[in-house]
Amino acid sequence: MVSQRSNNGWVIWISLILALVLSVGPVPSFMEIGRPLWLALFLTYWTLALPHRVGMTTAWVLGLAEDVLYGTPLGQNALILALITFLVLTLHQRLRMFPMWQQCLVLLVVFGLAQLVQLWLNALTGNRPPTLVFLLPALVSALLWPWVYAALRGTSRRLNVN
Repeated sequence: MVSQRSNNGWVIWISLILALVLSVGPVPSFMEIGRPLWLALFLTYWTLALPHRVGMTTAWVLGLAEDVLYGTPLGQNALILALITFLVLTLHQRLRMFPMWQQCLVLLVVFGLAQLVQLWLNALTGNRPPTLVFLLPALVSALLWPWVYAALRGTSRRLNVN
């Protein structure tokens, strides 16, 4: 058995750090409620593209980093990202075969479930938002999926990430 050496793994980490920066970067106040789940989007792409390199441990570590950046209880975002990664890993063979519009619908459900779990965790800590507008980031993220997918796929092919 020939072992294949991994190439350009730094591209994965740079893109995930970029997603962390995008998730805390400033946006106008009217757009704050619909801020995309950047880290979940980037993590979903890398989980679909390279499930042997990016998985639950990566999601957990990035979730802890997001907890520190947001100032949320330690483990809250880690649990959410681990849930998203688990669902994507479970469905990754099917998701890769789906056309883009079906991928968007599946990811809308996955991100929506994650947002509902986050709503439940926020309710346990007493920080519950008053309406279901809390699901808007899942919708925005699902709509952004084709562009994130195209950008990351082009980058990974150009730099031969495997």
